[in-house]
Amino acid sequence: MHPIDLAVFIIYFLIIIGIGVYFMLRNKDSEDYYLGGRNMGYKHVGLSVVATDVGGGFSIGLGGLGFVMGISGSWMLFTGLIGAWMAAVFLIPKVKGLSQTEKFYTMPEVFGYFFNPTAALIAGFISAIGYIGFTSSQMLAGAVLASATFDELNLSAALYIMGAIIIIYTVMGGIKAVIYTDTFQWILLLTGLIFIGLPIAYFEIGGMAAIRESVAPEMLSLTNISWQQIVNWGVTIIPIWFVGMTLYQRIYATRSVEEAKKAWYLAGLFEWPVMAFLGVFLGLFGRVAVEQGMFAYLGVETFADIHQEQGLPMLLRTVLPIGLMGLMMSAYFSAIMSTADSCLVAASGNVTTDIIGKIFGIESSSKSLIRLSMVVTLILGVVALILAASMETVLDIMLYSYAFMVSGLLVPIVGALYWKKSSSAGAISAMISGGSITLILTLTGIDLPFGLDPNIYGITASFLTFVIVSLYLPDKAKV
Repeated sequence: MHPIDLAVFIIYFLIIIGIGVYFMLRNKDSEDYYLGGRNMGYKHVGLSVVATDVGGGFSIGLGGLGFVMGISGSWMLFTGLIGAWMAAVFLIPKVKGLSQTEKFYTMPEVFGYFFNPTAALIAGFISAIGYIGFTSSQMLAGAVLASATFDELNLSAALYIMGAIIIIYTVMGGIKAVIYTDTFQWILLLTGLIFIGLPIAYFEIGGMAAIRESVAPEMLSLTNISWQQIVNWGVTIIPIWFVGMTLYQRIYATRSVEEAKKAWYLAGLFEWPVMAFLGVFLGLFGRVAVEQGMFAYLGVETFADIHQEQGLPMLLRTVLPIGLMGLMMSAYFSAIMSTADSCLVAASGNVTTDIIGKIFGIESSSKSLIRLSMVVTLILGVVALILAASMETVLDIMLYSYAFMVSGLLVPIVGALYWKKSSSAGAISAMISGGSITLILTLTGIDLPFGLDPNIYGITASFLTFVIVSLYLPDKAKV
């Protein structure tokens, strides 16, 4: 990277860390740290939601999908639009009202309201584990991008550098720093992709004529995808909008139900079509560049020489001029930071409030909790970094984490909100059975009927268990 690009890059990170320091000095209590004082507007929250959900993992992952399957990879984020709008209609009106009266801080506290403390504790563990995995995926995304950008930087060294930056910034600032910087980071990413990355890359590879010559026709079709893949994405991604701790924190942080709903509608539109097509098109352009031999100077002669998720960063590194390269890399690192910090704060909130706080009887509003929160955030960040060092593919870590959370938490939360016969015993059995079955099927790699995702079978088991156990072991107050 040219010194000018490096300077742009360094200045960006100094600004981000400065924001973290600013909000560290302004945070008065745990409500400020985790919920931004419950007074955030829909524009900031909406951009923060989409920045968190799409972020670096999906940005880099979408590039990988565009690289291997073309523009049909955009359907993955169509499920994000559906999930966001469904949550705006069915989840937010119920949860936001409760959060205002009950002063919720976390998603598992909803479990504690409808079920018993044990159910809330288990939900806290599941959510924390899932978000540690999410944080790991973002750290790895940053490392993949950095190692593809800097010649002297291998993947391992890049991972530890990115991990350290993410951990330090998040520990200091909390959710208010996260939401405000998400707005800045998302605008920077979109501006960079729309006005810099996409047009320059399109011109450098030779335009549409070169694209048609370099890739198979199905790569330019929206039908280059199986029904099983669409179902798998839908069942894994849509439900996360109903169980994601990062999303509940933002619901609680908004001023009102209407503000929260506006934020979710805005986030859905930015997910699909905006970010979906930007990501896959750049990944597709990266594949064309490999075919044209543009990466030969990097030692990449064929598709076998490159990981699918490195095509996009290598393309930008190759085609962008001095100065713009640093700006564009900053934009992608912005996306990574916006998801990583949110996921780390979410995991910290689960561990601090839902596990430590409940076990030791510490009130969520306690001023002493903010220091504990910072320590927990630091420890979980290190754990996520260690986990990231053992994985290879960004998208895999994200989808595994999604599946584990969804299969355990979706059925009980929907049941709590919409089924009066739901019980604590039913919720506990559903969380354990759903999460366990998904995890076992995933780790064993068993061939499943119709090529469907293990998560589908986990959710099915969770649903059956929840209904049967709730009917046979109802809560006494509901009898």
